[in-house]
Amino acid sequence: HPRAIIGSRCAIGYFSVVWEDVRLGDGTSIGNNVTIYPGTVIGENCLIGDNCIIGKQPHPAKTSTTKADGPLHPLRIGPGSILGTGVVLYAGTVLGEDVMIGDLASVRERCNIGCKVIIGRGAALENNVSIEDCTKIQTGAYLTAHTVVGSYVFIAPMVTTANDNYMGRTDERFSKIKGPRIEDGARVGAGALLLPGVTVAAETFVAAGSLVS
Repeated sequence: HPRAIIGSRCAIGYFSVVWEDVRLGDGTSIGNNVTIYPGTVIGENCLIGDNCIIGKQPHPAKTSTTKADGPLHPLRIGPGSILGTGVVLYAGTVLGEDVMIGDLASVRERCNIGCKVIIGRGAALENNVSIEDCTKIQTGAYLTAHTVVGSYVFIAPMVTTANDNYMGRTDERFSKIKGPRIEDGARVGAGALLLPGVTVAAETFVAAGSLVS
């Protein structure tokens, strides 16, 4: 788009779309078949893989617990960040510096991702997730909406979190949805399941396959 601002030494691949008011920092590289939605800000020296969808606005179902409340502020990606192939990032989210997101991962709206965070291949972060600096989220992990993760946390492959003890029944659930809180330095083993509202205290070790209720 003529209103996009493209820094120096940027590269944009074939069949990519850069919408109005997008800002690409110096030295950023965009792959093929990428769509970058209006207003998205991408810092310097970022690498965006092929087939990524960057900064899309959410369109929740009418029956979803997440309600549309007008357009969200554009996505912001900090300098030095790397996105693999097929990554989907929503508007309203902020990524810090040097974040790495693996192939086919998804980060929904209103998430705050700190600096030097790693999000593995195929991981899914729902809306309103917060992750502090230097945390690692491994392949296939699922962080439900309203999960809070501290710094230097390790979340192993296929960890699952939940936030709704009513499992979609009754209007009472809307005021009581609460994801887990995983505090600084905690380690959660492969395939563990964290139920709604639990706290994993700082430096806790959760063994693989555990059910934390």
